[in-house]
Amino acid sequence: MRDPHSPHREHGDGRDGFEKRPGRERGGRGPRVFAPGDLKLLLLALIAEQPCHGYDLIRQIEGMFDGAYSPSPGVIYPTLTFLEESDLIQADAEAGKKRYSVTELGRLSLSEQAIALDGVRMRIEVSKRSLRGHDRPPEIHEAVHNLRHALQMHHGRWSPDEILRVRDLLNNTAKAIVDGPAVQFVQEKADD
Repeated sequence: MRDPHSPHREHGDGRDGFEKRPGRERGGRGPRVFAPGDLKLLLLALIAEQPCHGYDLIRQIEGMFDGAYSPSPGVIYPTLTFLEESDLIQADAEAGKKRYSVTELGRLSLSEQAIALDGVRMRIEVSKRSLRGHDRPPEIHEAVHNLRHALQMHHGRWSPDEILRVRDLLNNTAKAIVDGPAVQFVQEKADD
């Protein structure tokens, strides 16, 4: 019996693979926001700026993304535990809640990674713009999914002619999207 969750479809199953999918990209999750190691470095920097609770860190990061992204506690707290076990931060229990502060080792680590931290902040700005794009209508998300699926269906069988054909299709489509309907209307009038 075929696994219904398998990305591979059996031939003759009556579907072309271009079915509707609900919501978001990456298997139902949102787009990837942080590169590996980025969240650890960002949390360390935020704690170095001001000791705080995990919830405060979630809200600060949400503010950095203008509310378009909020990290889950399931991501934040294990990262805080890692930083604590690495002796980069320490936690003090205050009314049953942990308040995190940076250690000297944490400050040293931050100073050694200043350039990397600048990169994290730059990637946050890029991600913020990308997340705003995820306010696109569901029909556009579906079309993007269908495009990705079509590209994956090639399975590496790219002849030189096919590479040029698909490249031109994608580039022309991207240009038409950027140009918008006003430029297309002017182009059509010029062709008449």
